[in-house]
Amino acid sequence: MPSKRNPLNLNPLQLKTLTLLQELARLPGHAEPGDEPGALVVRDLPFPHDDHFHVGECVVAARDATGLRNPAVWVALERKGLVRAASGDQVTLTALGQDYETGLRDAILRRGGH
Repeated sequence: MPSKRNPLNLNPLQLKTLTLLQELARLPGHAEPGDEPGALVVRDLPFPHDDHFHVGECVVAARDATGLRNPAVWVALERKGLVRAASGDQVTLTALGQDYETGLRDAILRRGGH
């Protein structure tokens, strides 16, 4: 039997935020090992300019990133074990958070110039 898509029942804003954190964690200079096994501390969360921002070579619409600075999103992701210790412009992405399949990577991370 195939596993359930979105087994933690994350809402769309939580899914988008987690997708962006996962991508930031893949970029050199944005993440370093955390205190717990498999965790990564993601730093330097981007701020949009105009209606978009950049994540590596990808362009992301600002409307897809409103959760990056939303305390309610951090609380929900932490309660579900996907992040720890969110504050300011850094968050610890747990191993579960890194591996969680959001299904949004290709939808919100647009490759190429603008």
